[in-house]
Amino acid sequence: MKALEGVRILDFTHVQSGPTCTQLLAWFGADVIKVERPGTGDITRGQLCDIPAADSLYFTMLNHNKRSITLNTKDPSGKAVLEEMIKRCDVMVENFAPGALDRMGFSWERIQELNPAMIVASIKGFGPGPYQDCKVYENVAQCTGGAASTTGFRDGLPLVTGAQIGDSGTGLHLCLGIVTALYQRTKTGRGQKVSAAMQDGVLNLCRVKLRDQQRLARGPLEEYSQYGEGVEFGDSVPRAGNDSGGGQPGRILKCKGWEDDPNAYIYFITQAPVWEAICDVIGEPGWKTDPDYATPKARLPRLNEIFARIEEWTQTLNKFEVMDILNSRDIPCGPILSMKELAEDPSLRATGTVVEVEHPVRGTYLSVGNPVKLSDSPTEVLRSPLLGEHTYEILSEVLQFDDQAIARLQESGAIGEPAKIAAE
Repeated sequence: MKALEGVRILDFTHVQSGPTCTQLLAWFGADVIKVERPGTGDITRGQLCDIPAADSLYFTMLNHNKRSITLNTKDPSGKAVLEEMIKRCDVMVENFAPGALDRMGFSWERIQELNPAMIVASIKGFGPGPYQDCKVYENVAQCTGGAASTTGFRDGLPLVTGAQIGDSGTGLHLCLGIVTALYQRTKTGRGQKVSAAMQDGVLNLCRVKLRDQQRLARGPLEEYSQYGEGVEFGDSVPRAGNDSGGGQPGRILKCKGWEDDPNAYIYFITQAPVWEAICDVIGEPGWKTDPDYATPKARLPRLNEIFARIEEWTQTLNKFEVMDILNSRDIPCGPILSMKELAEDPSLRATGTVVEVEHPVRGTYLSVGNPVKLSDSPTEVLRSPLLGEHTYEILSEVLQFDDQAIARLQESGAIGEPAKIAAE
């Protein structure tokens, strides 16, 4: 049995943040019904397309294990169908612009009238405040949530990260909120509103920088490279390049082949408990007792020299050879793995973290699998739905509409034409 088997989700999400959340719920066994506009559907179906007439990888990789129904909620018949769906579902998830649900005629109060047990989960760019009506995209969230100001090198521009911490990160937060609300409902019988703002989600993921902001008020941040270089701190947390955020000095260092391979690097942490092992590995045994190097405090003003010496050694070996040697001595490190290396890693295939999926139009494509593993609820990654593919199935199975009722909805324009799309 899947962990969320029997839970039915009404999925009004699009693009990335919401679909990340609902895909996780679907992977855990919930019946996720993706409601899409007839004819167009989720805008990402047609974004960044690499194969003509096929849904984009942007869409397919965010909508596994879901069913799709096309529904025109501006049509009175379509609106009536949605009301019936609300009565029969457990959760509605949406990432519309603020106020969109109200304008559709589905305020929180109206939804509660239809189904007092309904959980309504929403992703917005910002919580209440001066920015609450502003539009937000991934990089906007990273900039307004504190990530960009603390990412990059101190003499360069703020940088956004390739990890989608604004969209996917907030989707993960919302998923946790939904599961928590479902658990509470088992005790209260009541639904509730669940919300996650992208700014809030990014800031939560940047909590160590908020930690450092408070420490900065009491003195310089000694583990930052600029302290050892004698550069004064300002009044806010600076960008710190590739320094470690955990208080142990760390850098990304070149390995053998770096001249031709942009990923021939390794992250190296000079952790205090293994300092003597580091000295032995790089051929500097004298540093173990030299007062200029023997203690973490003594090493701080010499970090550039120390990492330069370590890099002399790392450049004599490839990143995997370096990793093997360091791991055998419990010295923390991590090779910079490219997307190509991750895609081809057999261990990630074996655990289901990377999966191959068959699609009737696209063919075989590669995707991420469920990153959360449950021992009693294994995840099966199923392809994303074609636009409106399950419209008839959902209307007959969930709402128990007969063929005549479905035909009337088709004639009125309340639903699309799933049979043709599915057949193609």
